[in-house]
Amino acid sequence: MRITTKLTLIISVLLIALFVALGWNSYRYEQQLILEQAVDKARIIARQIIETRDYLSRSEQGASHNNFALVPQVAATKIATRITEGSPYYIRQISLRNRNPENRPDAYEMAELQKMALSPTPQEHTRVTAENGDEQLRYLLPMRADQSCLNCHGSFSEAPRFVQERFPYGHSSYNYRAGELIGAISVSVPMREVYRSIDNNLLQELAVESVILLLLLALTGLVIHRAILRPVSNVAKGIEEVASTGNFSQRIEQPGDDEIGHLVESFNELMAELERRTRQKAESDERYRNFIEIAQSPIVTFLPDGKIVIANQKAEKLFGLTKEELLGQNICDFMATPDPLKAGICDYFEAGSSSLIGTTSRQTVRDVCGRLFDVEMVISVSQSDRDAMFTAILRTTSK
Repeated sequence: MRITTKLTLIISVLLIALFVALGWNSYRYEQQLILEQAVDKARIIARQIIETRDYLSRSEQGASHNNFALVPQVAATKIATRITEGSPYYIRQISLRNRNPENRPDAYEMAELQKMALSPTPQEHTRVTAENGDEQLRYLLPMRADQSCLNCHGSFSEAPRFVQERFPYGHSSYNYRAGELIGAISVSVPMREVYRSIDNNLLQELAVESVILLLLLALTGLVIHRAILRPVSNVAKGIEEVASTGNFSQRIEQPGDDEIGHLVESFNELMAELERRTRQKAESDERYRNFIEIAQSPIVTFLPDGKIVIANQKAEKLFGLTKEELLGQNICDFMATPDPLKAGICDYFEAGSSSLIGTTSRQTVRDVCGRLFDVEMVISVSQSDRDAMFTAILRTTSK
């Protein structure tokens, strides 16, 4: 896998992880915000109902005796219905001692009203409940009985006649005291409606964040390609070309003074040094070849495995082969007894010295036709950049 692909994948995974984290955080934030807004709306509606009920209780001045619609509880219920018409909010006035069967609390409301009744200072209550797999946001705002409420909910004898006719003596809705918990405004809204708002807002945010993510990926990829990948790719291509052609004259333009720029600078310095050393080696080899060509004795240079790499004209005459034919041949193939030479080379590498190196020894060599020649051979060794090289100077003693 190319480094471009690797970096792209790594950056993509990191940005996608960031995107998911931001999306989840946005969802949680939207969820909290929508829930708070829903509770605020329920609170406002509930307070409006209580204020309407209190106002009617204080100002109806007996008009409800002739018009049942002006009874505070009835009027407040109708107003609540009008306020929430077309919305998912459902509002009721509930009480533990209810008169209207529709205001009878359910199990959840019953439990919360009982808790409120025991508290000296009952507070509003909010909870998300699940009934038959359907989640509901429930909000309860307690109502306290004031003096105007006692006109209908005080003693039976002081209640209006139409109330006495509807709710006889002994009904539980009588005998409230001022400040006592008389009931609560109950507001409920299906959570699916709340979630619909969250989903709409979240989809909009995700769409915007997705566009930003794509732009960020493209911009990041472009910057990384220009600032990092392209200079590194140039260095890699330069190394590949040097490895394939052996041309050390190539240089790469330095992109800057950062780490990549230092890498390119080091590459250029390395190429300059290799070019200098290559030129020096070529000049040295050329001087060496010129030297052995004017020598009066056959000279061959070979590697530790015996492969001949340099030979002069005297060696051509001795072995009966041209220089091109000698190069690549094994010097042991031209010796009558090659074992001493092989043993001497092994001793040199194992012990660091050999009796054959640097001394004159008598050897018998053969030419390409198989004719034998007695020679005096002196072997010297030199260390090249990669391996040791052995040079044999031969002097014919008989033919």
